[in-house]
Parts: sequence; structure tokens; C-alpha cells
Amino acid sequence: MKAVIHSQYGDPEVLHVATLERPVPRKHEVLIRVKAAGLDYGQWHLMSGKPYVMRLATGLTKPKQRVLGKDVSGVVEAVGTEVTRFKVGDAVFGAASRTFAELTCAREDELCLKPERLSFEQAAASAISGVTALIGLRDVAKVRAGQSVCVIGAGGGVGSWAVQLARHFGARVTAVCSTSKVEFVRSLGATSVIDYTQVQLPTDGRFDVILDLAGNRPLRVLRKALAPRGTLVLGGGEGGDRCFGGMGRTLRAALWSMFLKQRLVMLLGFVKPEPLHALARILGEPGVTPAVDRTFPLEEAAVGMRALVSGQVRGKLVLHMAA
Repeated sequence: MKAVIHSQYGDPEVLHVATLERPVPRKHEVLIRVKAAGLDYGQWHLMSGKPYVMRLATGLTKPKQRVLGKDVSGVVEAVGTEVTRFKVGDAVFGAASRTFAELTCAREDELCLKPERLSFEQAAASAISGVTALIGLRDVAKVRAGQSVCVIGAGGGVGSWAVQLARHFGARVTAVCSTSKVEFVRSLGATSVIDYTQVQLPTDGRFDVILDLAGNRPLRVLRKALAPRGTLVLGGGEGGDRCFGGMGRTLRAALWSMFLKQRLVMLLGFVKPEPLHALARILGEPGVTPAVDRTFPLEEAAVGMRALVSGQVRGKLVLHMAA
């Protein structure tokens, strides 16, 4: 099979297509013929090896895992001996590993049947970003109908999901983005939009929940916009130094939160079976639709990675496989 691999850390130029052996599913896994795979900043970090602290897990001098990719959609080609939820020919989506390839294996509990209303490209843009947004709003912030929710970084992968899901939960959504993404974010259903290049965040404590996916605003600024007993969820940010990335601000927030009435909490985007299944149910009905900006063939994974960090992506980028 063809797969995108990297044998060293670096810029997108380290990515290239190679021919590898077909994977074989274990007893609780299914073999997927990949139709599409999502691009996200997690894969960029794995490719670049930054922040450096990450290399304690991924390999100090070179990557332990050469094939990138986590989001996936495709068709089941074979099943393990103890798989009960899927059969050959099922269209599925979810999370796996090594998805920048024509074939990959995934645990059956990290997959769901693809909603018929979604294309394979839309489904491949769903698991990582959609579950991250769902956990941040539903489980961490516990968003309720009628609350005022602010999504910072609303035009990106997780942000485009967060705007739609907050609206789905009945919240009033204020989206923060750059000028080029204002109309896109408004089309997702935001109640109001703040162009951060023109207007600063309000300082009147109007938001019950702030989901910060940009990561470059000081905590004191965010706290002024947050209600006295509101919740600030820190879920992203590509700033910080090369060693620890944006972890410093997150650690400060955890410390401050011990002495405040406001909740300052961190969001970790791990795909778990229950929220993935909940997301699949939401996607089964009209109202929330994955926002796919562009797709790239597998051979242009490096082009997609460069586009990812350009700051101009509206929603998600996806790799697609040849028919």
C-alpha cells in the first residue's frame, strides 16, 4: 500500500510517499480501506517534533512512528476475530493511527458508522476536532441552553465545530476570528462575530463560557471577558517556546483557578468512544455539518501541511485517496 511517511522531524518537506506492507487487524480491530484522512495541528506537531518535550513520547532524535494521521473515514475491508459491531463493506469514520495511507487498522470502539448525509471527506474531518469541541463544551464547560458562549479561534478546525455545537446546545454564540473568516463563521450560525483585528474582547464579563482555541491572549484579558463564575476552557494555541509550547499559560491557569471563583481549565482532545458515538448521533440529523475547506490527494500531504499553518484555512483540511 502507499503511505505518507517521515523518517526525521522537520518541515513538510520531510514527508514523502512510500510503499509499505498491508497492516493486519488484531482481534478487536478492523482493517479500513481509507477514503479520506483529516489534517490537524496534532499531526503537524508529530511531523515537526515540536514542542521538544513531546519527543519524550514520540522519539528523541527521530519519530518512532513514521506514518502520520489520526482522523479517518473509509470502508471496512476485513475484521478481527472478536469484532462484533462492523462487517466488511461498512462505511465508517473515527480515530485510528497511521491514517495517511491507503489502508489502516482501528479499534472497533473508536469507530462509528458514517452518517449517510456526510461525504467521506466530511466524515474524515469529524472525529478529532468534533470530539474535542464536544468534550470542551458539553463535559468541561457544561454548556446549557441560554448561556453566552465565546469561541476564540472560531474559523479553525475545532472552532468551526465549537460554534455549531454550542448553537446545537442552545447557547448564544459569539465567534472571534480574523477579517477573512468573518462571513464563514457567521454562516456556521454564530449569533455575533468579533473581528479581532478591528475590535478587542469586551471587558464587561458577559460570557458564561469562553473556549479559547487560539492561545495567544493573556489570561488577564480573558478573565475580564468572563463572567464572575464563568468557565474558561483553554483548548489550543501554537505559541510559546520550542521546548514547552503553550503549556506555560495552561499551567498558570490551573494554578490561578485554585484561588478564583472563575474556572480556568485545560481541554485535552482525546477521542473516546462515548463522545464519538454522541457526535455521530448529532451528525445523523441536519444542523451540524463538518466544514471542509479543501482536500488534497495523498501525494500532496506536504502541500496540505503548509496550507494548515498558513492561517487562511476555514474549517478543516482533508487528504483524499485515489478512487
